[in-house]
Amino acid sequence: MTWAGEAEGLTSPGSPPLSEVSHLSAATLLSQESDKAVGRAYAVSVQERVWYYCGITDDGDQPELLYRTSWEKDPWFAPTGRYAYVPLKFARPVHKTQLNGVWDTVGPLIDDLVYATVKRSYSINTVRFFTVPDGGDVKEGTLGSVVIWISVYPGSTSADTAHEISQGILQLLTDNGVDGVDVEWSEGVTSRLAAPALLPIVSKRNATAHIRRHLTTALSIPIAAAEMADATAQGTGGFYFHENFGKGGNTSDTVLAVTSHHVLCKFDDQKYDFRADNSPRQTVRVCGSRRFQRGLDEIKASIVDHDHDASARAGDIAELEAKIASGDGDGYDAKILETARWHLHKHKKALVELENLYNEINARWGDIAHRTIGVLEYSPPLSVDVDNERYTQDWATIRLDSARFRPNFKGNVIDLGAF
Repeated sequence: MTWAGEAEGLTSPGSPPLSEVSHLSAATLLSQESDKAVGRAYAVSVQERVWYYCGITDDGDQPELLYRTSWEKDPWFAPTGRYAYVPLKFARPVHKTQLNGVWDTVGPLIDDLVYATVKRSYSINTVRFFTVPDGGDVKEGTLGSVVIWISVYPGSTSADTAHEISQGILQLLTDNGVDGVDVEWSEGVTSRLAAPALLPIVSKRNATAHIRRHLTTALSIPIAAAEMADATAQGTGGFYFHENFGKGGNTSDTVLAVTSHHVLCKFDDQKYDFRADNSPRQTVRVCGSRRFQRGLDEIKASIVDHDHDASARAGDIAELEAKIASGDGDGYDAKILETARWHLHKHKKALVELENLYNEINARWGDIAHRTIGVLEYSPPLSVDVDNERYTQDWATIRLDSARFRPNFKGNVIDLGAF
């Protein structure tokens, strides 16, 4: 989903004035008495519709609100005055809530409820919005309740329909012991910004085994900070470890990776600590631009090699078949012919696998924004001669996106206790 995928941190310098947040000017909206709801009580005003998700995207092209179940407990108050500013919202992931424990059960049921009416062009996400007040500082922001965030194509769904489906969703959550969750509907054209899970590690006998490692969960995976992904400052992940218990003492499914401070951090003498839920995010990506292009070039080179070998084997087969057909061949030639046919089949199969891999990687991972795998969580300043022991301290931890890593782990994770 476009908006959640782009909300990587509190990167906006401040809340923009009303006249800058939309193609609809403040004067136009105010002239429409947009501070008053139109139609049913839960229908949103024009101002709220346009400005509610301000901050979700850096370019101001945020989705428009269609409906929300929190309209009564959290009413919308339109900013007023000549220098009025709109609150900013930033999307945050959902961790350690009642919903996490039952999502595998209720998620598909929620999808069934939405699909039964909407049927096309929609997405369902879970999110918590971190809201910074009008022109306020990040420290004044608050983290809201868990939200089932549904996006639909513009004009495809009415507020009445969204209200009816939302009541069914809330009842479904209540039946499964989940309270305090809101449902919000937005309108906008959705696009997929997150690629599927990293590629699985395959047998060495697979033709793609050695040229897919840069996009697998193998150790020494190539990584780069988002802001440096096009620069030369790129490195690798060291090892993975599993967080046994979270800050609250509960069992944790979190997996983290260890890398070097200088790989992800701009300043050597600065500590980076983003462990708080409302901290800004510094995105980490698999493969900077150079490493990704090198991976594609390696696949193309392997395709050329297998194509050359396949052509050579095809020539050998033609000569041997002609020799045997003329009666000049012997038993040894027949064995060589059998071996040549086996090698030709192997090269042809490899060509198919390599071409499919090239197309998959280019389509799913070509956009650098699709290669986000986690966020920088903690890194002490880089220092030398630690504790007068002549050791260099140069490390950082990355909180990984579990949806893209855990399905592919094959013994690469070790337990190191609570972090």
